[in-house]
Amino acid sequence: PLRQAPQVSPAQRFELLKLGIADTPGIIADDRELRRSGPSYSVETLAELRSEYGQDVPLAMVIGFDAFLKLPKWHKVRDIFALAHLVIIDRPGYQMPWPQPLKELVGNREVDSVAALMESPNGGVLTLTLPSMMSISATYVRARLKAGESVRYLLPEAVEKTILQQGFYQTCE
Repeated sequence: PLRQAPQVSPAQRFELLKLGIADTPGIIADDRELRRSGPSYSVETLAELRSEYGQDVPLAMVIGFDAFLKLPKWHKVRDIFALAHLVIIDRPGYQMPWPQPLKELVGNREVDSVAALMESPNGGVLTLTLPSMMSISATYVRARLKAGESVRYLLPEAVEKTILQQGFYQTCE
């Protein structure tokens, strides 16, 4: 609900996701949020996952730093920490100080390693920096597509091929 309307349908985005992770063992695409009627909130998804996996299994939700900055505006955001950990992916060149509401929300939940995060089933916040110095974001990729520029090597080959064949993002505002 905090994002602008996507330029392609949810079903099309889900297909791109499946193509993008196809060669990655241990990762699955889950369409539960697409099957939900009305707005879909992360807290609802995490509650379902917590119910399925039990109270003792560590769950982690991975989000980009740009989404993390909007965290105080999320639906039932404090409940998220009772359900899962947050792993924040820091993008090169996108660092900025955390706004005060975000500092207050996170409090003393920060940990400095995956091992520390996995010591409990939920409640921690871990920031990871991508090893690549390439600053690639979905916004950047969409802008290149709209401008008719190459996105080769910025996406998995199967995702790039499908986007180009279907004309996704190439004529959208």
